[in-house]
Amino acid sequence: MIRPYEAGDAAALWECKQAFELELGTGTGDDEKAHRYREKLDADYRESYLQWVDRCVGEDERTVQVATDDDEVVGYVFVLPESMAHVWDAAVLNELFVAESHRGTDVADDLLEAALRVARDQSLPLDRLVLDVDPSNERARAFYDRWGFEPWGEMVARPL
Repeated sequence: MIRPYEAGDAAALWECKQAFELELGTGTGDDEKAHRYREKLDADYRESYLQWVDRCVGEDERTVQVATDDDEVVGYVFVLPESMAHVWDAAVLNELFVAESHRGTDVADDLLEAALRVARDQSLPLDRLVLDVDPSNERARAFYDRWGFEPWGEMVARPL
């Protein structure tokens, strides 16, 4: 079942967020990237992240939605609120995560469909849903390809 995130989901959402970040660090980069992603997941980051979730959910309760199985959170999707549409002039799929135990089921598809419903309801400069996916994350790329996502620029970064 997919439903909007509630404050009582904070601990479960944080567990999913940690797994999401650790997979990004270890599955799409070198040891340095993995180390940086692990290091940031401290109590301060947890508090900051959950406060940000609350602010986004305060704008639209559907910006963060969770997938549950027998009342256990097994995944989530996070679409930035409409107020941030000018970041990419489109709706932004910030995060989509499914617990390993539920991969290969319909959970990811259900979460993406929920994200599309949120995006379709937003007033956007461009009618698009965009996301950042690491080119080396073959499983994610195949998933988004199957849903009709196409390249739309390329993100670059540098240390501050």
